[in-house]
Amino acid sequence: MSTHIQTPPETDATPATPDVVIQVEDVTLGYGSTLIQQGLDFVIHSGDVFIIMGGSGCGKSTVMRALTGLLAPQQGRILLHDQSLWESSEEARVQLLRKIGVMYQSGALWSSMTLEENVALPLEQYTRLSRQQICELAEYKLALVGLADFGDYYPGQISGGMRKRVGVARAMALDPDILFFDEPSAGLDPLSARRLDDLILELRDSLGTTMVVITHDLDSLFLIGDDAVFLDAETRTLLTSGNPKQLRDHSEIAEVRAFLRRGEP
Repeated sequence: MSTHIQTPPETDATPATPDVVIQVEDVTLGYGSTLIQQGLDFVIHSGDVFIIMGGSGCGKSTVMRALTGLLAPQQGRILLHDQSLWESSEEARVQLLRKIGVMYQSGALWSSMTLEENVALPLEQYTRLSRQQICELAEYKLALVGLADFGDYYPGQISGGMRKRVGVARAMALDPDILFFDEPSAGLDPLSARRLDDLILELRDSLGTTMVVITHDLDSLFLIGDDAVFLDAETRTLLTSGNPKQLRDHSEIAEVRAFLRRGEP
């Protein structure tokens, strides 16, 4: 009697594509009749550190405003977790925006409040947690960014790099899926900037949070960036997208090479 051995079916060895958390479809942005960017098409994948880059005046901050619910596109759609951010009801949009956190360039901390009070503010506004629970969560968020013993300090009593970290802790207060960083290393010395970059990677790796970073700091974007878009001020559109190092080494677009190589050919 012969024995038939069933051969297991062949499987596709290609790794699964990460989930898309933000999708930008043919988006045009502007203020009144002033065009900032047009024809924007790109996606941001779950768990990536995604860089929005380009020269001064290209519209990086405007794009961030649209992605974070502060500026409606003049044309096109922005999808957050497959839901249209700007075509949803007000209630649905508020729920979508609860999935994101923002660290502003200056840190945007209240100088009259302690660090713990600054971090606790979103929890007080958007949750029904008890005071003790809010305090515990604020202490935990500060610990995540390396400031476990600084809750009673005021912003004026700490360094610029530490204020940036508090800004990160506050952005994380509501456990967002996506964190936005507006020029996180601006105004920092190289060592503090590197520590903040390391923190971004540590939080991404430990929490699985998707990071969207606006930066012109080449050391930073090469260190932390998985994917990127390059916005152009002259044509007012996206010139290219991809991994920053690959774009630096292989892009055929002169403007992109000049930006990523500090003007070298």
